Amino acid sequence: MKRMHSLPVRTNLTPYQWALSLAIVPTLLLAGCKTPHNADVVATVNGHAIMRADLDKAYTAALGDSAQAAAPPSGEAAESLRLNALRELIDEEIVQQRAAKMNLTSTNEEVDAKLAEMKTPFTEEQFAQRLHDNKQTLDDLKHSIRRNLTIEKLLNKEINSKVTVTDADVTAYYNAHKAEFNLTETQYHLAQVQVTSQPAAQAGNLQGSKATNDEEARKKIQALKARLDSGEDFGTIAMNFSERPETASSGGDMGFVAESAMRVDPTTYAAITKLKAGEITGIIQGPIDPNTHKPAGYTIYKLVSREPAGQRELNDPRVQQAIRQQLHDGRAQLLKAAYFEMLRDQSKVENFFAEQIFKNDAH
Repeated sequence: MKRMHSLPVRTNLTPYQWALSLAIVPTLLLAGCKTPHNADVVATVNGHAIMRADLDKAYTAALGDSAQAAAPPSGEAAESLRLNALRELIDEEIVQQRAAKMNLTSTNEEVDAKLAEMKTPFTEEQFAQRLHDNKQTLDDLKHSIRRNLTIEKLLNKEINSKVTVTDADVTAYYNAHKAEFNLTETQYHLAQVQVTSQPAAQAGNLQGSKATNDEEARKKIQALKARLDSGEDFGTIAMNFSERPETASSGGDMGFVAESAMRVDPTTYAAITKLKAGEITGIIQGPIDPNTHKPAGYTIYKLVSREPAGQRELNDPRVQQAIRQQLHDGRAQLLKAAYFEMLRDQSKVENFFAEQIFKNDAH
């Protein structure tokens, strides 16, 4: 499937997670005299202690993120993972200290507002269950929210506010990459609401709604179609009830699908090509079960827009916006890399955990 070049790529990463994905080179301060430290302290940043309990919690989270919880690592693999988790805690502390110096730490009111926004789609019971499933307390979540809001405020002030993209920059980029804005075939921007009878560990939607057999799937999709026909928002329905995790989180958005790819499924192709932008199909059987090769659910599609083949010109607002965003993101990434290296260089870090590994294993 070829996507239109002018569409920016979305990501589900928080600003803090994005920042930590940059190359990080830790400095181990192994030389010189050290003042004694509490055995429960694994590192310090400018004198502020990072506790072993925090490292244990970060290590547990890392196990879950890397899908290793079923068979946790041991020995050198476990120590390596702990080192990585501690390195992230150190970088987090460096950033938080910088934000505090600039009076950019998020307030209790900001944290409470974000928490209320996150709880909106759920009942109190559902929200509590999600915390339990994630092995997270409410205080853990508030800490995470405060951290992410703080880093976002810091990046906006120190990085994003300093990045500029001029009209001349946009024009120069377009002229150098004009061929990339030429669609060789018609593209369909689609969204979907999908319900299946296939088993799944998680429903993949905000409500945790999952059909378990064909009768449940059929009744569910019929109810959702009725709600859509009554005027309810397609994206909201998809986020809350669609059973395809890859698209449900973005309101069912599938991006652009090439006409040649759509022709593989004649029934769906025929239904979609009859639509005008903004309209939805009826209930279509599918997807196909890879084992039985028979329909294993039902889907409703929405045609967001249709893009005919041909050259996209510079005066197209979408082309300009996509170029501007791409140039902005590229420059911001470079500034962030330099900025975080500067913060590390200006900080005094003592990594006692790393020193202990080195002393134990060096021969």
